[in-house]
Amino acid sequence: MASVPTIRLNNGVEIPQLGFGVFQIKPADTAEATRTALETGYRHIDTAQMYGNEKEVGQAVRESGIDRGEVFVTSKLNNNRQERDDILRSFDQSLADLGFDYLDLFLIHWPLPAVSDYVKRWKVMEEIYASGRAKAVGVSNFQPAHLRNVFAASELTPAVNQIEVSPYLVQDEVRAFDADHEIVTEAWSPIARGKVADDPVIGGIAEKLGRTPAQVTLRWHIQRGDVVFPKSVNPGRIKENFELFDFELDQADMTAITALDRGERTGPNPDEFDYIPS
Repeated sequence: MASVPTIRLNNGVEIPQLGFGVFQIKPADTAEATRTALETGYRHIDTAQMYGNEKEVGQAVRESGIDRGEVFVTSKLNNNRQERDDILRSFDQSLADLGFDYLDLFLIHWPLPAVSDYVKRWKVMEEIYASGRAKAVGVSNFQPAHLRNVFAASELTPAVNQIEVSPYLVQDEVRAFDADHEIVTEAWSPIARGKVADDPVIGGIAEKLGRTPAQVTLRWHIQRGDVVFPKSVNPGRIKENFELFDFELDQADMTAITALDRGERTGPNPDEFDYIPS
């Protein structure tokens, strides 16, 4: 079984660079898909309060027989939890649903700059981190301007910024800002919701290497130094997405994939997104 490299966060915690995402996986399918991922070798699972499948992730970790300390689990604060007491209660509920006494990483899911004070929410994340019940805390979908406001009001720098990154949205400005401030970038929607499968440039590289377009794209992410977590409920695809560590892309291939950037999002713009679930 391949050994997944880890990246050291700014507080010394090690995070596996390849994880398994459960976004848009139905709760009824989550436990089985997550168990398959763990059996394949994944040791990093990314969920969120908003996904509604934390219970099933916890179930899969317990049923896997793998020691809890060997599995890195992330969850994220729901957009409708904005006041201190609600945030603390929701974190307690996440731990209860997962069946854990700590999380490896807890993130603010969206900044919601037009409707909520993300700096105030970050101050509560600091409290959670100080309690020891989250080994690391960070943010998701934050732009440099959002992060600068956090820095101005806090001594604790987010460990992670989880943002949309794909060959069509390379995010070099945000990634460079993160790196300059010792924040690890995580990439969601890494294969642009499957669009890379039909890309002629990526297809040509995949054919040359005897790999799939998804594998080539995920390898591009890995070599750029980001944390990445593809998601699937298909056992064959889950295994395929794990097979990234017995080949490399040369510099020409890396450059060709990066040149596909067209600023194209598959999800919302963080400066404008204001969705708060009821």
